[in-house]
Amino acid sequence: MLQIDLLIKNTSLLNPALEVAENQAIAIHNSEILEIGNSDDVKKKYQPESTLDGQGKLTMPGLVDAHTHTCQQLLKGRTMDEYPMIWSRILVPFEGNLDEDDVRVSAQMSCLEMIKSGTTAFAEAGGVHTHKVAEAAIESGMRAAITRSTIDMGDFLPKTMKHPTNEILSDIEDLYKEYHGAGHDRIHIWFGMRQVMSCSPELIERGAELAGKYQTGLHAHLAEHRDEVRYCLEKYQLRPVEYLNSLGALGPNLLTAHNVAYSEKELEILKERGVKIVHCPRVNFGSHGIPKTPRMVEMDMPIGIGSDGASSSNLSLFDEIRVFRSGIHAYWGLPVFDPVVLAAKELVKMITAGSAAALQFEKVKGEVATGNKADLTLVDINQPHITPTNNMVNTIVESVTSRDVEDVVIDGKVVMKNREVLTLDEERIMFESRRHMKKTVV
Repeated sequence: MLQIDLLIKNTSLLNPALEVAENQAIAIHNSEILEIGNSDDVKKKYQPESTLDGQGKLTMPGLVDAHTHTCQQLLKGRTMDEYPMIWSRILVPFEGNLDEDDVRVSAQMSCLEMIKSGTTAFAEAGGVHTHKVAEAAIESGMRAAITRSTIDMGDFLPKTMKHPTNEILSDIEDLYKEYHGAGHDRIHIWFGMRQVMSCSPELIERGAELAGKYQTGLHAHLAEHRDEVRYCLEKYQLRPVEYLNSLGALGPNLLTAHNVAYSEKELEILKERGVKIVHCPRVNFGSHGIPKTPRMVEMDMPIGIGSDGASSSNLSLFDEIRVFRSGIHAYWGLPVFDPVVLAAKELVKMITAGSAAALQFEKVKGEVATGNKADLTLVDINQPHITPTNNMVNTIVESVTSRDVEDVVIDGKVVMKNREVLTLDEERIMFESRRHMKKTVV
C-alpha cells in the first residue's frame, strides 16, 4: 500500500462538472489530490497518515473570497443604514487609526470566520500594517493574495492614509521580498491601486509595471459607483476602464472588485485584456447598484465573488451567492420572464473556480480534480434543510449556510475538523477582538 498524507473516505463529491458522485474517496499527498475514485477501491490502495470521514458530507472545492478587507472585523455592524460615501467617511478613517495589534487581531478573527464558513483562500484588498495580515494567514493555514493600501491623493481622504508614491511602492516591494511564497507558497504579495479617485496616474502606471516585473497580481476597486465614473470623465475625459487602459494597467494579472458601472465598450476592453472580474453582491446591492453580470457570463468573462469585509455583514460566500441570485433575478430576470438569467451552476462556479482564477495561484483551480491543490470544504448535508434534494447545486445556492461546513482542508492539511479550527485559538481571538473593537470604534 502507498503511503499518503490524508484520505477522505465515504464522501459525496461535487465534481468539476458540478455533478454529485456518491461513495467517493480522495487520496491526498504533498498538498495535492493524488486520486479520486470509488471509496472501497481507493481505500485498498493507500495507507494514510490521517483519515477524514466524509459520511453524510459533500466534499466540494474550497471557497475563495476574491475581495475582502480583513481589518474590518473590528467594524462589524457599523456601516449598515449609513449614507454614502461610507468608504471615505468611515472605512478609510477607521483604517488610519488602527495599530499593528488591532490589525493582527482583526486578521486572525477574519481568518477564523472564513475557515468556519468554508473559505480556504482570500484576496486582501489592501489595508494598513499588512505584514500582520500575512502572518495571520500563515498561522491559520489559509491561502492568500495580499496587498497594502495604496492612496497617494484625494482631498476627501484623511492625511493618515495618504502616503508618497515612492513610499507606497517601496513598502509593497519590501512586503513582497519578506512574505511572497511564505507558508509553503500559500502567501502571495500583490501590488494594488485602491481606486482611481485616490491613486495618481504615476502610482497606477508604476504599480502595474512592478506587478509585471515581479510576475505577481494587481488588485483594484473599479467601477464601484457612478461617482467614480463621473470623476474619471471630468478629470481625464475617459471612463474608468478606458483610463486604466491608457495607463497600461489592464491585463490578466489584474483583479478588479465591484464592477458595477460599466458601458458595453468597457466590458469589451476588459474581456480583450483578460481582466479578472469580482463582484461583492451584498455591498453592491446595498449602496452601489446592480452589475451587468448576465452579459458578462454571456461574454464568458471570468467572474469571482468577494465579501468586501465584515463591516456591514459577514464573510459567508454562501450568503453572498444567495443574495446575488435573488437580486440579479429580480433586476434582470423578472422583467423578461427569464428564470435562469443567472443559473445556480454559474453561482457555485463563481465562489470556487471563478474566484480561484482571480487569485492566480498555480494548481488552485477551484475544482476537486487530480493534480490540483487539496483545498476542500466538507458540508454536512445530512440535515433536513439540505437532504433529500432533487438538485444538490440548487440546494447549495438556496439552503446551505456557513454553519453547515464541518471540515476544511487547505494545502492538504486539515485546518478544521468537526467545526473545531485546529490552527487558531478561537476563544482567545474572540476575547481579544471584543477588547480591540472598543478602542477602535468610529
